[in-house]
Amino acid sequence: MRPKLTSPDCLKDDDSGDHDQNEENNAQKDSEKERNERDRSQSSSKRKAVVPGPAEHPLQYNYTFWYSRRTPGRPTSSQSYEQNIKQIGTFASVEQFWRFYSHMVRPGDLTGHSDFHLFKEGIKPMWEDDANKNGGKWIIRLRKGLASRCWENLILAMLGEQFMVGEEICGAVVSVRFQEDIISIWNKTASDQATTARIRDTLRRVLNLPPNTIMEYKTHTDSIKAWEEFHGLVNSSGR
Repeated sequence: MRPKLTSPDCLKDDDSGDHDQNEENNAQKDSEKERNERDRSQSSSKRKAVVPGPAEHPLQYNYTFWYSRRTPGRPTSSQSYEQNIKQIGTFASVEQFWRFYSHMVRPGDLTGHSDFHLFKEGIKPMWEDDANKNGGKWIIRLRKGLASRCWENLILAMLGEQFMVGEEICGAVVSVRFQEDIISIWNKTASDQATTARIRDTLRRVLNLPPNTIMEYKTHTDSIKAWEEFHGLVNSSGR
């Protein structure tokens, strides 16, 4: 059965009709909005209990797909960023993963300033999340045309526990930009150099990267500082 995904921008084309928006339907729409809020709350509870189906192959951890898109150049606060990331769905088995993944647009086919995030269930793709706040990420910048293959190889390696660093892996992100694409993998403990080195070496292997590929490790603390400095400059310049 096809899963219901929540972010139309990141889904492959489907036939669906548009609803007329008449003023006389406002009251009905308000009640529908309340019902949708209830449904979202209920579905949130259900998501916490995602389990492998009969005869399915369980993963070591449950994972959640997220999607975000924003207007480039527009400063975002932490709060607005959190509001902008949309949860697509959670899965607990190999089969459930492929059910989601097969209906999602590949990163190379996304337009604009878009991101896919795949994180362990319960971890938000945000620097400030408790699981992320003391961690960091390996960053690889890709020329256009490589994102789809690299993203698939990365997340399959992550789901298959190929990094061999215990519970250190939090999630992965692919960021589609105009001039380049960026993939990153996040871990819990930035100060653990042995772990970050092992993640780097595994990343190089699973992505089949050339030896001269530039890989940057950045702590989330540094990311937050850079973000605050940038927004301080923007605000002081009156933009």
